[in-house]
Amino acid sequence: MRKYELILIPSPGAGHIVSFFQLASRLVERDNRLTITILVINLPFDPPKSTGKDGPATSIRYITLPDVEPPPIQVLMESWEKYNSDLIESHLSNVNDVVVKSLQSSSASLAGVVVDLFCSPFIDLANELNVPSYLFFTSGAAFLSYILHISSHFDRFGRVIRESDPDSIITGFKNPYPSNLTPPFVLKEAGYTTFLNHARRILHAKGILINTFAELESYALGSFLGDGTPPIYTIGPILDLQGKAHGSLNSNKHDRIMGWLNRQPESSVVFLCFGSLGSMDMPQMREVAIGLHRSGASFLWAVRKPPPEAGPPTQYMEEELKEILPAEFMKLLEEGKGIICGWAPQAQVLAHNAIAGFVSHCGWNSIMESLWFGRPLATWPMYAEQRVNAFQLVKEMELAVELSLDYDNEGSKIVEADKVERAIRCLMEQGNDLRRRAKEAADQGRRALMEGGSSFISLGSFIRDVIVDAKGDD
Repeated sequence: MRKYELILIPSPGAGHIVSFFQLASRLVERDNRLTITILVINLPFDPPKSTGKDGPATSIRYITLPDVEPPPIQVLMESWEKYNSDLIESHLSNVNDVVVKSLQSSSASLAGVVVDLFCSPFIDLANELNVPSYLFFTSGAAFLSYILHISSHFDRFGRVIRESDPDSIITGFKNPYPSNLTPPFVLKEAGYTTFLNHARRILHAKGILINTFAELESYALGSFLGDGTPPIYTIGPILDLQGKAHGSLNSNKHDRIMGWLNRQPESSVVFLCFGSLGSMDMPQMREVAIGLHRSGASFLWAVRKPPPEAGPPTQYMEEELKEILPAEFMKLLEEGKGIICGWAPQAQVLAHNAIAGFVSHCGWNSIMESLWFGRPLATWPMYAEQRVNAFQLVKEMELAVELSLDYDNEGSKIVEADKVERAIRCLMEQGNDLRRRAKEAADQGRRALMEGGSSFISLGSFIRDVIVDAKGDD
């Protein structure tokens, strides 16, 4: 039986690698003619990530690329997006060596290269080597539409998007997109230029796989028809339900969280969690604590404090919490009304029937997990593209409560306690339309992955197209 190889290239970081592994696993389980090679790029200031064992029946293998000279630290301070993109582009020769070696292999036909958004320079490389290139877009279709809007905006005005601009008409959105919700990275010259370059490159891909399903983003997906965008394959939801992207909690901490949830009534707990880079300073912590106390809801609150310098957020110590949080709120913790922790097993928590709703930073993976389990959300975007996702959830999909849409993790804005209280009360309300729509989205997502479902069919179309092209080149 002839084998066909796909080379997958995720951006650095465990979350991206795990998403690509989930895609790889789904591909080889669907068609045993496929083999997958995942190229791992390490960040210079992170310890090398363990990729675990190779995949099912050794059909998936990892290659860790040699380290390269990283971009200057000044680039990182100016724009994380540019730093990450420049670092990845420095691996062009390493990726070229792997692709050329695969082309020369007799064990399998190289059928294509599948890249992450930040790896778009490898689209050009693959095309130069006459290898089909595909984009795996790990966010949603509406944000893809937003990225392509960046290119059209520049072609029209020749400058960055400004918060003072009129609201934008973007084809993937039913409603005008407010300029004051422009993602922070787009407002910076370096970040804007970085995404402008990515937007232009991805149009040269042979196809785009998106971690979404047709029923969830039908309007955004319809906007790509006939506009010159490469063929779209909706293959989601792709989920990290085992939490591999973030490792495992200390077993005692894990058992404490899950044991507490087991003692709570069904749909009685609000879960607050803000992603790997999300954090809150002391004034914001106090506002959330007051809002939680006033709401009367039981809570699981995963939160960390901002780093003193560039780096990841750090853990709040118990002594610090006692100093900054109101005494009446600390009494709730003592009485077992809630838990504060630095990290929580997000997918396991969202799966628990005690959870009524999710206050989230609106990272796309977190949105997918929340909807998979039918949990409505309250929006609190903090960084990256999360303002776009939050606007989409509230205004386009009506799957979330608007807690905040314009928060910035690095800004000075404070979300006040009354907003926190109102959003949590809405999430906890039983039998409302928000909860009903979240349950419908959960059912749609699960059906999409079943045989005959929209994502099942779309993934099959991708595999068929890849193999047909490869056979034509044999």
